[in-house]
Amino acid sequence: MTRHLLLAGGGHTHALALLAWARQPLPADVQVTLVSPEPLAVYSGMVPGWLAGVYRFEQAAIDLPRLCNLRGARWLRGEVAALRPDAKEMRLVNGEIVSYDVLSLNVGSTLTAPALSSGAILPVRPLSRLRATWPLWRSRFASMPNRPLRVTTVGGGAAGFEALLGALAALRADAPERVIEAQLVTRSPTLLPGIAAGARRAASRALARAGATLVTGCRDAAAAVRDRDLVLWATGAEAHPWQRDAARRGGLAVDGSGFVSITDTLQSTSHPSVFACGDCAGCSGGLPKAGVFAVRQAPVLAHNLSAVLRNDPLQPYEPQRQFLVLLATGDGRAIAARGPFAAQGAWAWRWKDRIDRRFMSQFPQPETVTS
Repeated sequence: MTRHLLLAGGGHTHALALLAWARQPLPADVQVTLVSPEPLAVYSGMVPGWLAGVYRFEQAAIDLPRLCNLRGARWLRGEVAALRPDAKEMRLVNGEIVSYDVLSLNVGSTLTAPALSSGAILPVRPLSRLRATWPLWRSRFASMPNRPLRVTTVGGGAAGFEALLGALAALRADAPERVIEAQLVTRSPTLLPGIAAGARRAASRALARAGATLVTGCRDAAAAVRDRDLVLWATGAEAHPWQRDAARRGGLAVDGSGFVSITDTLQSTSHPSVFACGDCAGCSGGLPKAGVFAVRQAPVLAHNLSAVLRNDPLQPYEPQRQFLVLLATGDGRAIAARGPFAAQGAWAWRWKDRIDRRFMSQFPQPETVTS
């Protein structure tokens, strides 16, 4: 009798797990289905370079149908609407019900941005939405009235910092003579909290070089972005609406923010047949919502999904205490930080570029794209 392993979401962890099973195959009676809203999964590490125009979109995207085809899995286009974990069923937005024996969630996170009376607001999550909105806005920019363009990013973490500098690089390349008034607004008292002080100082200098003003300690971001032409919304990651709705998640345990509560084996604390990883999961000790953790979770997830299907022992995931941070500054340079150490320069960008290209070389990429 065939058993069904359902992978919901095409994040980094699931993509790497599919590669791992090529080397250590799942049991022969297991059918794998990967469900995702879009056929292309964007690699977050290359998003700043894509915004800046350094990379074409296809260079930053994994072709999920091709990956599944190469690994003997089935790809199904769909988005999670609700779960019934007691019945081992998932309902998709289109109404389709998908049954499973084991489920793994790697659906990422989202953002809720306020409405603007004028101008455009582009949330940086989910990345599939940014893929659609950024090229459209960039094409509109060329026909806008020739006056100073007012651009603001809300969010002082890595995503907001890199998004602003990448966007400014692209817009200035499109219209070098155009005046752009830029600012980064954050609720935090500091830019890039949690990383080395030297990296924060380098980031502040990078914003100054780009002509962007830093506003810290802002308690009313909605007011700060009024009358702006473009707002990149990069505040803290949020759980998807179905995760925050008790009825729609069907009793699946979540933390106070709606992220799936998991054990150190990446299993749901309430339903052992459900696993969760990446941004959609909430570990007991708390983890930053960063791709570096999702990548490190992949070998453990691949092993544990195979092990639970074989009734073998599971492995614990142990988050790294320190990790390398490489932040693109949109000017051919990057900032490197690890623990208390930090440096910046063109060499750091070349290092980041090599790491990102090497990571993407593992996966099939789309041959053509429309944006």
